[in-house]
Amino acid sequence: MTVARSPRRPGKPGKVRAARLTDLAALGELSRLCQSDDPATRSLGLPVNGPPIGMFSLFRLPLGAFRPNDLMYVYEQDRRLAGLVRVERESVRDEWTIVELDGVGLADAGDIRYRLIQQIMREGAKRGAARFHVACADIDGNVEMLMQAGFMRYGEEHVLFRHASMELPAPWSEEAAAEARIRPAQGLDALAMHRLYQAATPSPVTRLEAIRLTDWERQGGHWRVPRSGLAPILRFADVEVFVQAAEGGGKDGTMLDGLVQIGVAKEDQPHYLKVVVRPDADASALIEYGLGIIEARTTRGGDHRHDHGVIAPVRTYESPVDRRLEDVGFDRIASVTLLMKETLVRVAEPALVPAGVR
Repeated sequence: MTVARSPRRPGKPGKVRAARLTDLAALGELSRLCQSDDPATRSLGLPVNGPPIGMFSLFRLPLGAFRPNDLMYVYEQDRRLAGLVRVERESVRDEWTIVELDGVGLADAGDIRYRLIQQIMREGAKRGAARFHVACADIDGNVEMLMQAGFMRYGEEHVLFRHASMELPAPWSEEAAAEARIRPAQGLDALAMHRLYQAATPSPVTRLEAIRLTDWERQGGHWRVPRSGLAPILRFADVEVFVQAAEGGGKDGTMLDGLVQIGVAKEDQPHYLKVVVRPDADASALIEYGLGIIEARTTRGGDHRHDHGVIAPVRTYESPVDRRLEDVGFDRIASVTLLMKETLVRVAEPALVPAGVR
């Protein structure tokens, strides 16, 4: 059981420990409580604090989806859970993403969450974590607390939502898709997608995120690129990627104008739509095509339904993608801050330089 206000007893300070199976009921209550408007609770505030979407429903944790290399720690005080941190680990790149960080207690919530962050930092140092990622709303001292723990802010992201009551556009025919130069992504597109990402993303961000060519080759598998604050929900979705070839194919015939990443939800959560296009390209066709794919996957039977709408993250430098999304019924519901902490020291790559005579 969790409570919003629990006085600390002298001589019995709280402790951080690994979560146990017996904690599941209390963790669900704690997570829901921290999404309420109670001033004694704190959370990452991602993406909104109440209906129609809450953190617990968006990133809810079926036991089958909790992988052996994921981590969950709780803060226990007076035999009650007063804090929770959940981390998803990408073993391929040794990168950790903090998905949930909650605390309750009018006076102690900030200290509880900071202690949980410090525990994750210690675990990361032991296990060789290269980077820590987190996305949060700039409320309740979230950004300040994370920066105090060594995180740096490197981007802002808008979260747009299309309500389930709005009908999805009809799926495109193969002829229409071919005319718009849209097709499923293939492994051979890895280099072209990497170049597209570099063209659409500012150089400082590409250096920090350090996405490599091999990461694009895993597209649609266990690794989720391009990165976004909502990418963890792809664990509970069937992911597909489609690309739009540039007219004429560019100099080498492989240039892409854009890509759309689609996550058709398998759990009670929104479907996911992520669009990346070149600065001079129009995203309208990819957006409409992606919505049509979701319509096709949710109406042909099976486990997919369209009961929770479609959610789309857009970074501030990706404008006017957000306006193209608004043209088809999306509304901006939240803005989040992207932060990262590196644990490795960057060094210059070895290189030959001209020799001089003094």
